[in-house]
Amino acid sequence: MDVLLLPFRWIYRGLVWFANSPRTLIISYLLMIVVAGVLYSHAEHKSAADSVWWAVVTASTVGYGDISPTSFAGRFLAALLISTMVLLVIPLITAHFASRLIVDDDAFEHAEQEELKADVRRLRALVEEMATRQGIVLPELDRPEPARAAQLRERSARSGTRRGRR
Repeated sequence: MDVLLLPFRWIYRGLVWFANSPRTLIISYLLMIVVAGVLYSHAEHKSAADSVWWAVVTASTVGYGDISPTSFAGRFLAALLISTMVLLVIPLITAHFASRLIVDDDAFEHAEQEELKADVRRLRALVEEMATRQGIVLPELDRPEPARAAQLRERSARSGTRRGRR
């Protein structure tokens, strides 16, 4: 089953890489406009300027109607350009820039998280020491097994979802 999901994981990782790079997003948008313009000029026998104009209007889904494809190849190219832009490139660009506008001022930075973890460890040691002096038996804490903790850290590092990483 893992073998069947492998291509989808690669695609997902590629999309994550693609979406997290504004330079890649903008370059891919511009590249798609230029490539679609060149292909359109060959398919429809139009000038380069008209073809790039058609690609921009089509990619943005404005569709003024001043230039439209008449051949099968031109229409197929238009469908491909519209689908790719509307379903992938423009939403990724929008999501990327929107995520930069939303800043969580309450999110802990990595150094703060590490400081808090160290404080909790010190407090835990103090409580255990005080309990030992008083003869109190503390209930066993639900600490993750070392192997399980390593798995959680690895999964968190792979997904890049730890808070404070910017």
